[in-house]
Amino acid sequence: MRVLWIDPWTTTVWFAFIDKNAWNYDIIDFGIISTTPKIDIAIKIFEIWTDLSAIIETHKPDVISIEKLFFQNNIKTWIDVAQARGVVLYLAVKYNLEILEYTPLQVKKAITWNGQSKKLQLQRAIQMIFQLDSLPQPDDAADAIWLAYMWALNSN
Repeated sequence: MRVLWIDPWTTTVWFAFIDKNAWNYDIIDFGIISTTPKIDIAIKIFEIWTDLSAIIETHKPDVISIEKLFFQNNIKTWIDVAQARGVVLYLAVKYNLEILEYTPLQVKKAITWNGQSKKLQLQRAIQMIFQLDSLPQPDDAADAIWLAYMWALNSN
């Protein structure tokens, strides 16, 4: 079973793929989709759709896990992120992927047992769980890994 986790923003979209076989978890790939800075949101959305479609076709996930959108003070940013999230949900339906959603608090509690964990704590936890030589970088890409891992934990 392969899970794709996505953290959609508009200039940067983080992703990770984890394979789950019985009780074993393997990181297949993780990284960033970068859009062209300071361009119209419609073009950014198209860039996200194009790049994410290619990634899905390459890695062929069974499930997509996405962070639940939470309200931010900057309403313009929130609306733009909601549009990027819509692209992810559209592609999940297009590729017939099961959709799972988690809040940041749920993830922090599942990985570190502390809902107030900082990014560095989560990076270190992922490094230990997956026996990585170094912390997953950039730190936001680690978000994608722990959300994918969260799915794997809950699918037993």
